[in-house]
Amino acid sequence: MSDPTFDIPASVLAGETADVYFRRTLRILQAESRNPIVTMEIFPREDGILCGRAEVRQLLSTAGFAGELWSLDEAEPFTAKETVMRIIGPYQSFGLYETAILGILASCSGWASAASRCVRVARGIPVVSFGARHVHPKVADVMDYAAIVGGCATGSTPAGSQLHDLEPSGTMPHALILVMGDTVAAAQAFDRHIDPGVMRTVLVDTFRDEIEESLRVAGALGEHLWGVRVDTPSERGGVTPELVIELRAKLDLAGYGHVRIFVSSGLDPDKIERFLERGAPIDGFGVGSYISGARPIDFTGDLREIDGRPVAKRGRLPGRSGSTRLKRVL
Repeated sequence: MSDPTFDIPASVLAGETADVYFRRTLRILQAESRNPIVTMEIFPREDGILCGRAEVRQLLSTAGFAGELWSLDEAEPFTAKETVMRIIGPYQSFGLYETAILGILASCSGWASAASRCVRVARGIPVVSFGARHVHPKVADVMDYAAIVGGCATGSTPAGSQLHDLEPSGTMPHALILVMGDTVAAAQAFDRHIDPGVMRTVLVDTFRDEIEESLRVAGALGEHLWGVRVDTPSERGGVTPELVIELRAKLDLAGYGHVRIFVSSGLDPDKIERFLERGAPIDGFGVGSYISGARPIDFTGDLREIDGRPVAKRGRLPGRSGSTRLKRVL
């Protein structure tokens, strides 16, 4: 698959989102007619999963960068202090974008690494990114993109999922059920009006007991029902392994073995692991704020060469690192 197309705002290209000292540096170097060929290397402060390489590549390409970009690939693991990216070219052609490059890698790698932790403990059960409601809409698509890089099956937003040529996941909110006044009525309306290719997954915790609602919906939709989503809020005790085990048993006894169980509501790796350790028969997890609220991974960019001469600030080694995992991507 080729790299997706990201929205690179004009404000980023103009340096309006850069730390102001990079804009002042560019002005000074232009006035002094100094534009050496430099090598910048970027490294993280902790282990993680790389995400953001494709967006950085597009940013530099759009900005007219004429040098070389070397990088680990999307989804590759990295260790603390490892060089994950190397940029070689005239300083004035990319120096203004150091803030953006580090920010892209920091946020995207943080989201991807959090998603990866969830996927790893889910033991092959699909995990869907549900975190768009917890971030600013300007970055919701990139957050979903990063979560999928980290291993999520897809995301909840069309824009984020489409960056991977995937369909978004999600059928109905509680709002639809509340407006319709009944879970079965909402499910039937969905079935009547939404493209048949969209899986019918119905929320079952709005008005009545989750098991009662599941059986009512299964009876009304029959084979059209793909699954039920249990999203019991903490005010009602949240979703528990025991609830899922009982729900599976009652669905099977009633002849609805085809109905899958999708669980959401405040999930994180520990909760996912707890469900599986207790044998809860779950077909999918929706993870929101654990992914979207992940702390960015701190990345640093250092100049290591100027016109072929090794350089470094105090505390760092001059010259290029010996990394052998980088591949040229631009």
